[in-house]
Amino acid sequence: MRRVAVFSKVLVANRGEIAVRIFRTLRELGIGTVGVYSEADRDALHVRRADEAFLIGAGPPSESYLVRERIVETALRAGAEAIHPGYGFLAENAAFARACAEAGIVWIGPPAEAIEVMGSKVSARERMQAAGVPIIPGTTEPVTSADEVVRLGDEIGWPIAIKASAGGGGKGLKVVRTDDEAERAFESARREGEAYFSDPAVYVERYLEDPRHVEVQVLADAHGNVIHLGERDCTIQRRHQKLVEETPSPAVDDSLRTRIG
Repeated sequence: MRRVAVFSKVLVANRGEIAVRIFRTLRELGIGTVGVYSEADRDALHVRRADEAFLIGAGPPSESYLVRERIVETALRAGAEAIHPGYGFLAENAAFARACAEAGIVWIGPPAEAIEVMGSKVSARERMQAAGVPIIPGTTEPVTSADEVVRLGDEIGWPIAIKASAGGGGKGLKVVRTDDEAERAFESARREGEAYFSDPAVYVERYLEDPRHVEVQVLADAHGNVIHLGERDCTIQRRHQKLVEETPSPAVDDSLRTRIG
């Protein structure tokens, strides 16, 4: 049966292997591909693989791949009906998602409102708790002092983790095993949150020793259809950074997989 393309042309706001893989899928769907590149990537593979490609700025990402106004302007100039951000760069930038919508371009990704909520772990925990999803014992509001950290440690049990609300990749994460460590860890987590994410807010949750780290990706469309894409086991890490992702997870049986899904 012949596929009917939803779009005639999609701009991929990314580079390298990420862009190449998205181009391949778009081509399989009969959709034209628009690439963007910085001066440093003028001869990159993704530029050659795109049906058409546009220069969007100098080498540093802050002057090219992270300039949302220029990318939106390029999509309009190329006649692209949608933008796919890939991952990294502007993929989790609510302002970029909103700018696409305001320009009449389809944003292939979560709505800006969802990105904003999930960008703050405090907000995300609050939403999950309200939806009846189990969360690790801890706070759903920012913690404002080391004394509060100590009180929470005594209440939910040591060790605890202090986490930057806007954090990720192990940045702004401090494990606290005794009340003597609370003040130093609290200040350090806040500094890292400010330095890496421009947000010093932190929260506290019970620290799980040697857990299995299993993630499930969810895919939804604009018509209310929602599926999950199975689980990935991301337990093998160094410094809270994933090294290997395995699917299906060896720790998840059919019964648990059904419950998670």
